[in-house]
Amino acid sequence: MIWICATCAVETDDLPTPPPGCAVCEDERQWVPADGQRWTTLAELRERGTRITVTEVERDLWGLRADPEVGIGQQTMVVRVPEGVLLFDCVGYVDDAALELVRSLGPTLAVAASHPHMYGVQTEWARELGGVPVLVAGADAEWVRRRDPIVELYDDRRELAPGLTLHRVGGHFRGQAVVEWTGGNDGAGVLLAGDAVFPNPDRRSVSFMRSYPNRIPLSGDVVQRIASQLETLHFDRLYNNFGAVVPTGAQEVVRRSADRHAAWTRGDFDHLT
Repeated sequence: MIWICATCAVETDDLPTPPPGCAVCEDERQWVPADGQRWTTLAELRERGTRITVTEVERDLWGLRADPEVGIGQQTMVVRVPEGVLLFDCVGYVDDAALELVRSLGPTLAVAASHPHMYGVQTEWARELGGVPVLVAGADAEWVRRRDPIVELYDDRRELAPGLTLHRVGGHFRGQAVVEWTGGNDGAGVLLAGDAVFPNPDRRSVSFMRSYPNRIPLSGDVVQRIASQLETLHFDRLYNNFGAVVPTGAQEVVRRSADRHAAWTRGDFDHLT
């Protein structure tokens, strides 16, 4: 049986009984509910009436969500290039209608995630789509809960097709990855950032955190490192893993926000507190 953590929706190996705990949720960046660890399965979620909803985000980019929400509730980003399709940050559920949609968009190149909180049932998606590779940053290999031969590790960069590349930037997790899609946004470029970079409600700034729910910050030096790496990529628009967006000028927003973060953690503005 493949078990799914009810809190983070990350799948397990095929086990006769569920594990005593979820290592992903027991880490300081996540949480275990006050009433304890709970597990579910695809069959149980299906019986509850769970389904995948689809939104066309922009040309050649779709967002998939589970309704009702499963686990953390991320939005899977499905990006299409001439060579095929990438699924990024798979939700913790899969159904036939969503699979049919993805297949209609072209061959699936791979399934990947920005970081372990977003693994969901990525292997289930990959197997249903023909046993395509599940790409995992090698720095996060220890967090893979469902060990399967289709899981492939990469180092700092993995090009899937011309103009569609995974980049490891670190920060939230050592293997934290983003997707550079140079042809998106009518050629101005799109960054699928997961939560390596998180758009704020003002839409003019972004945040960088080790843990969002537990409010653990990253150092200014790490944030500047991430921003400097992103400056080498081609994008003007940025999406996170929940549908929030910096619609334009995202490169400048990332740099300005990184400088602000570094200044506050350095103590430049302590006189205002």
